[in-house]
Amino acid sequence: MSNPVGCVILAAGASRRLGHPKQLLVHRGQPLVVSAVECALQSQASACAIVIGAHASRVRAALATAPIEVLENERFDEGVAASIRVAVAWAKARACQALLLALCDQPKLTSQHLDRLIAAYEHRHMLTASRYSGKNAVPALFPQAYFDDLAALRGDRGASALLNGSAPVSPVPWPDGELDVDDAEAERRLRANRFDLTVR
Repeated sequence: MSNPVGCVILAAGASRRLGHPKQLLVHRGQPLVVSAVECALQSQASACAIVIGAHASRVRAALATAPIEVLENERFDEGVAASIRVAVAWAKARACQALLLALCDQPKLTSQHLDRLIAAYEHRHMLTASRYSGKNAVPALFPQAYFDDLAALRGDRGASALLNGSAPVSPVPWPDGELDVDDAEAERRLRANRFDLTVR
């Protein structure tokens, strides 16, 4: 049986620029990785998974009660491309017609936004991306026709070139996407704006 849209949370990074696991930063009472997984599970995606790598045992423990498939990326040191390849292999195995990729370090992620992306894809059946900071970015939804392009990615570069290249993209505005916890400066900026983040 095919799955129209599979959603995968990418959470394998080592958080070197941050200095501690971003996956386990606590916001509003729970780790960011748990919040991201809940968003995926509450969305209209027909199948959900998460890719882990660095800090795998601690992330698994945080997700112990979450009914989500956990995929391990043993090559997480390569960068995000390795996690994307794991996600694509999962989507192919599940016969997904499209793959929705999201991150665990965007604290304002909601299931409603993921559903807006899914609805836009179902309307146009084309690349669909969140639009913020003047560009197309993740969370983003990739039709099956782009799976091989995603699988060809290497290194610490995600799908930005694909989302902002020559291929037509259906943009879904999401100003909240500008808020992430990518590095120590971003974390300080969020705290300065009274954004509650604590280190677990």
